[in-house]
Amino acid sequence: MEKPKQSPQLDALLRAVSGKLNIPPETLRSQLESGKFDAAIAGMNPKEQSVFQQLLADPGRLSRIMSTKQAKALYEKLTK
Repeated sequence: MEKPKQSPQLDALLRAVSGKLNIPPETLRSQLESGKFDAAIAGMNPKEQSVFQQLLADPGRLSRIMSTKQAKALYEKLTK
């Protein structure tokens, strides 16, 4: 089965986040697609890990956060 083509914005965001976490973008993409976040979490400090895991446990909260002006501004900053 052929993988769907990713948008340039998503690719840019993956590169930016993977750079911050110090893991290859392909590894991050693969883990996100499979729902496994081991490499991403390993690059975080304990407080960040806790916040990340809380967000994953509450998809509604994550959705609300991602729709804020601040999240959209951060996305713009990371993808430019």
